[in-house]
Amino acid sequence: MALLNILQFPDPRLKNKAEPVSQFDITLAQHVDNMLETMYEAQGVGLAAIQVNLAQHILVMDVSSSDQQPRHFINLNIVGKEGLTQSQEGCLSFPGVYATVERAKTVQVEYQDIEGKSHQLEASGLLAICLQHELDHLNGITFYDHLSPLKQSLLRKKMAKYRKRAL
Repeated sequence: MALLNILQFPDPRLKNKAEPVSQFDITLAQHVDNMLETMYEAQGVGLAAIQVNLAQHILVMDVSSSDQQPRHFINLNIVGKEGLTQSQEGCLSFPGVYATVERAKTVQVEYQDIEGKSHQLEASGLLAICLQHELDHLNGITFYDHLSPLKQSLLRKKMAKYRKRAL
């Protein structure tokens, strides 16, 4: 396994859109393993392939409190949404920044595993929020895009301060 570089806002590659996965092989399994290792190392709960400059429709997550339940979703598609909820979201591409985002409370999704088998899932709570957040990344959308212009301005300032401290 290998640690991958996580793109940080305002990197324009975060606006790229992922292509569907068509090859379910050892390379895909390696991408999933590397993404999980990277996500755990960065202490995140989810990571989309776009965030590591991989334009494939892959996302990984672990929303368990013990970091012992890694999951992967290939070619994820939301087929139903119910209700609305607001929650504080963070993002590995926006280190140290959190913002309130409105999302569907419950989602019904279809996806494939690394062997290409199809699955369906109804998710709520943190899992539903994370699925929506990471799927946005695969479509070139970040949580920044969900914010008002004022909040976007504040977020840009926070990120500038973060980059100065990181130097």
